[in-house]
Amino acid sequence: MISKQVEHCKDMCKPCWNIKNILIMNYTNLLKIALKAIAANKTRAFLTALGIIIGIASVITMLAIGQGTKESIQANISQMGSNMIMISPGADRRGGVQQDASSMETLKLTDYEALRDECKYIKAISPTVSSSGQFIYGNQNVPSSITGANQDYLEIRQLKVAEGEMFTDADIKSSAKVCLLGQTVVDNLFPDGSDPIGKVIRFKSIPFRVIGVMEKKGYNSMGMDQDDYVLAPYTSVMKRIQAQTYLQQIIASAITEGVTEQATEEMTTILRRTHKLKDATETTEADSDDFNIRSQEELASMMNSTTDMLTILLGCVAGISLIVGGIGIMNIMYVSVTERTREIGLRMSVGARAIDILNQFLIESILLSVSGGVIGVLLGVGATYAVNALAHWPVSIQLWSIIMSFAVCTFTGVFFGWYPAKKASKLDPIEAIRYE
Repeated sequence: MISKQVEHCKDMCKPCWNIKNILIMNYTNLLKIALKAIAANKTRAFLTALGIIIGIASVITMLAIGQGTKESIQANISQMGSNMIMISPGADRRGGVQQDASSMETLKLTDYEALRDECKYIKAISPTVSSSGQFIYGNQNVPSSITGANQDYLEIRQLKVAEGEMFTDADIKSSAKVCLLGQTVVDNLFPDGSDPIGKVIRFKSIPFRVIGVMEKKGYNSMGMDQDDYVLAPYTSVMKRIQAQTYLQQIIASAITEGVTEQATEEMTTILRRTHKLKDATETTEADSDDFNIRSQEELASMMNSTTDMLTILLGCVAGISLIVGGIGIMNIMYVSVTERTREIGLRMSVGARAIDILNQFLIESILLSVSGGVIGVLLGVGATYAVNALAHWPVSIQLWSIIMSFAVCTFTGVFFGWYPAKKASKLDPIEAIRYE
């Protein structure tokens, strides 16, 4: 009894299996026809896919450059210390005129001393002043910059002394003419490899005795030389070089990254007091800050948003070529429909349905776009590594950009191939056969 039921079910399912096999064979034949049509016009097919190839390659390369730049900036910020806080002079209004922040002289040594003595959320703090010019030793000279700071500067900027020693509190108090050299300055002033420690170099005719050499850090991922600097006591730079009493910047390091916000608020309160800025009352508005406080976290967030916008812009510019490539596919498919009008009529006269004609040209369009996408991905990956090797730009290929590229090129094939295919499927068989 059971065996009869099984046989009956098999008999009932045969039409379903036949329909499935017919559909499989139908699409297989359509794929073969599309491949033959592409093979018959290899040059035209390649030129048609070239727009997609260039578009996909451009998208992958541009997104890789944008993402690589973002990761490079994040790495540079991380190297400087994720809990670093920077205080700089802020713009102010004097006599109704907005002053440039770079010309302000609002940061004083008293501000640094107040922050150093009163801030509970910082573990290191240093005033900084700097100047650029020519360093001279014997018959050698090199342009560089000299930065004035204190001993905490090394901890905040994560620097180390490789040879010699750091200047002392006594050197700071006496404005001693001593300095430490970055490795690039050492290489340029002492090309013979001699020991620079104890030698006297000149900066703007002012002699400085070299007491140490900083540990080499090399170039960062943005191609900037991190060893091209000279470090000296901030008092020496202020008095002997700049002849100024104000600071250009104060940098500090919070106890931990988690208390950076509290440290920033504490610094703001102290500086508003030392600068005698009035708080808001019922009758008057609060005075604006004449200083700016920026943390690495804030800087990282700002840079990330900027690089994200840059990446989107690069991707959009590269995506234009994809649209151009899609229009090229639509154009060629129109030409193909016109050239094969008689073929379409013959196929429809022997039983081909409109859906078969539509699928035939749609499959051909998708094949062109997907094959172009594959070549474009390979070209994009190769171009990305070439940019990194030749131009030394930071790059980072993302898997999602490749997946997105495939999705876009498939959509392009369907979108731009559908209309010509639809036109082909609506041709009248009799008129198509008579077409010359």
